[in-house]
Amino acid sequence: MRQHCALKHGIFKEFLAEFLGTFVLVLFGCGSVAQTVLSRNTLGEPLTVHIGFSVGLMMAAYVAGGVSGGHVNPAVSLAMVILGKLKIWKFPFYIIAQFLGAFAGAAAVFGLYYDAFMDFTSGILSVTGINATGHIFASYPARHLSVLGGFIDQVVGTGMLVLCILAITDSGNIGAPKGIEPLAIGLIIMAIGVSMGDLGPRLFTAVAGWGMEVFSTADNWWWIPVAGPMVGGVVAAVIYYLFIELHHPHAEHEKPQEEEEEDEEDEEDDDSSLKDKYEMITMS
Repeated sequence: MRQHCALKHGIFKEFLAEFLGTFVLVLFGCGSVAQTVLSRNTLGEPLTVHIGFSVGLMMAAYVAGGVSGGHVNPAVSLAMVILGKLKIWKFPFYIIAQFLGAFAGAAAVFGLYYDAFMDFTSGILSVTGINATGHIFASYPARHLSVLGGFIDQVVGTGMLVLCILAITDSGNIGAPKGIEPLAIGLIIMAIGVSMGDLGPRLFTAVAGWGMEVFSTADNWWWIPVAGPMVGGVVAAVIYYLFIELHHPHAEHEKPQEEEEEDEEDEEDDDSSLKDKYEMITMS
């Protein structure tokens, strides 16, 4: 009974950590986009947005890293499941926490910038047109970008992100000094220029006044930034395992069988590698 309660308490802590971490990421990231767009680029520029998401991810990692690993992105959580660093039964809890955190973060940005939204749009919230604001919360394709091109862009961008995160947090590799991992991961985001938490904020815009156009625009583009990162995360996890992690030297002495069985029964120590690392990513 005690073990069951401890297990429930453990996943609850991880759920809250992922929720808060994703909230922080979206608040910083989408907030930087809102400031740039709503000021008509007088108080920001593309670099401002990249800095906002980079710092947001860094802070999210510091907030949630020691409890849940600070994934704050379904693609990263899926990659950890593939590599056996996150138990599959925990995956839905992480996804729900990330989705709710992103939704709440988007709502907070809308509330903070409500007056600016109303002034910019004259009260008409739209996804397209000269006063479009939907792209503050979720990604939409440029005119020249095809569905295939966009999908590849999402796969490669998130794949590179996950690949670099795995390298940074891999104790068998050079890695990054303990406590510096979030800074290194933030610099990855700066380099790649990708954003995270796309689906939660997109759903928020749908219910907050932008309507179902947020899903139908650009030939139903919405699924590209959802599916692409997931594929990229899995591909990156497999590549890293096959090319790097598989070739790490194994310990000379295996743990005694009894000790292994005790470890399996002790759910509180579950995913201890995640507690020692700040494993991350970007955008649903």
